[in-house]
Amino acid sequence: MIDWKKELKSWGLILSVFAFLYFTGLITPIMGGLQSLLLATGIKKPKITLVNKETQTFDYAGRFIDMEGNPVNLEDYRGKTVFINLWATWCPPCRAEMPHIEDMYAKVKDTENLEFLMIALDKEMEKSKSFIDDKGFTFPVVHASYGLNNSLQSESIPTTLVVNPKGEIIFYQEGMSNFNTEEFRNFLTGKN
Repeated sequence: MIDWKKELKSWGLILSVFAFLYFTGLITPIMGGLQSLLLATGIKKPKITLVNKETQTFDYAGRFIDMEGNPVNLEDYRGKTVFINLWATWCPPCRAEMPHIEDMYAKVKDTENLEFLMIALDKEMEKSKSFIDDKGFTFPVVHASYGLNNSLQSESIPTTLVVNPKGEIIFYQEGMSNFNTEEFRNFLTGKN
């Protein structure tokens, strides 16, 4: 026989914990941390295939603001391989994959003609800047203060794409992944 009082107390306790985490804002970093642990297992890896954007040429029209307040033009990336990631601080999967992107960046950052562009989508740039500073990430971060062009429009975040020096989108993925794999680093640096 079910003890309804005991069941209600159990559910009440569970709901109280979730409510506390939600209203204190702790749910996002906790979920991001758990998802980052999942990525560290190697279970979720990027598939180096094109999805829906394989015939699209990348649109270099666009302007952003870097974390120091300086303008950044997409046109400056023409002729280079560009790793682009769309993210926001309120997105647990974005938070989960960022340490792995940081590790990959540290390994390939000196590759000639390879650029990283982490595009923050938070409404307030200060939130993005504070998060990056708190985590000590060193990859280049810009804020989408002026919006996104058609090539960067996405159904969800995180979204990651790689553009080759010819301006072709050679990788497109919506959703989190651990990009810090030898296969993906070789793909990115042209060593495959």
